[in-house]
Amino acid sequence: MTTSQRPESDVISVAIDSHIATVWLDRPEARNAFSADFWADLPAIMDQLGTDPDVRVVVIAARGEAFTVGIDLKAFGPALIGGAGLAEGVEPPRSEVEARRRLYQSVKHLQRAFNAIADCPKPVIAAVHGYCIGAGIDLITACDIRFAAQDTTFSVRETQMAMVADVGTLQRLPKIIDPGRVAEIVYTGKNFGATEALEMGLISRIASDAAAVQREAHQLAETIAANSPLAVQGSKAVLRAGEGRSVEEALDYVALWNASFITSNDLTEAVTSFVEKRPPDFTGS
Repeated sequence: MTTSQRPESDVISVAIDSHIATVWLDRPEARNAFSADFWADLPAIMDQLGTDPDVRVVVIAARGEAFTVGIDLKAFGPALIGGAGLAEGVEPPRSEVEARRRLYQSVKHLQRAFNAIADCPKPVIAAVHGYCIGAGIDLITACDIRFAAQDTTFSVRETQMAMVADVGTLQRLPKIIDPGRVAEIVYTGKNFGATEALEMGLISRIASDAAAVQREAHQLAETIAANSPLAVQGSKAVLRAGEGRSVEEALDYVALWNASFITSNDLTEAVTSFVEKRPPDFTGS
C-alpha cells in the first residue's frame, strides 16, 4: 500500500492512498462556498491527478457540515451586480462591449473548473452530504458517479437568484435525468432531498450520513482501482466518445480503440492470473 500527499490549496486538499485520490472541498467555515481560489485551484488539481500514473480513481468529498452551498456571493456578488466581470484589480472597462467581454471571459474561466472534472481520464465519484446547492449541482453533474448522504439537500438555486445556471448544470443534467424533471427543478429552484434525487437518477446510492457516504464512495473506488487502469480509463473514453455518435460510429470507435490498446501487459496479467487462480496485479502498462 502506498500513501502520498499532493500540494494543497487554501480551499482544497488532496490525499492519495492506494491509487485513490480524495479531493476535499476544504473551506468548512464557509460551508465550502466556492471562492476565487477554488476556481483557479480545482482545474490545476484535476489536471495533475489526470496525468498522475499512481492515481486510478478520484473521489470528491467535503469537510464540515455541507458539501457546498455553491458560489461565494460575498466575493462575487458585487462584481455580478456591477456587471463588469469577476476580475479584481483591473482598469475600468473602456466601453460596454469591453465590460461584457470581461464577464464572458469570467464565466468561461468558471466553466473550466468543472470541465476539468468531466475531462479527467480517471473515474470521478462525488460523495455528497449536507447542502449541495447551485454550483454544487454543476460540480456533481461533471462527475461519473454520485452518492449522497440521507441528509443531503439539493437545489439548482440560480433561478431563485435571478440567474441562469452557466457552469454546466443546464448542459449536463439533461443527460442524467428526464428532461421534464430537469425543467421542474431548474425553473422552480426548489429544494429536494436524497430520496427524490435517487428516484430521478441524479444519484445512484444513498448512505446514512457523511461518514458513510464517504466510506461507500471509497469502497467503490477501491473496487474500480483493482481493475486494469487501461481498461477503466479506456471504457470512460469510449463512453464519452459515444455521446452524439450513431451506434455504428461508436462501434467503429471502440474497434479502433481496442486495435490500439488491447495488447497490453494488463491483458496478459488478467489471463495469467485467471489460469493461476490468483488476484491480478495490474500495472497500467
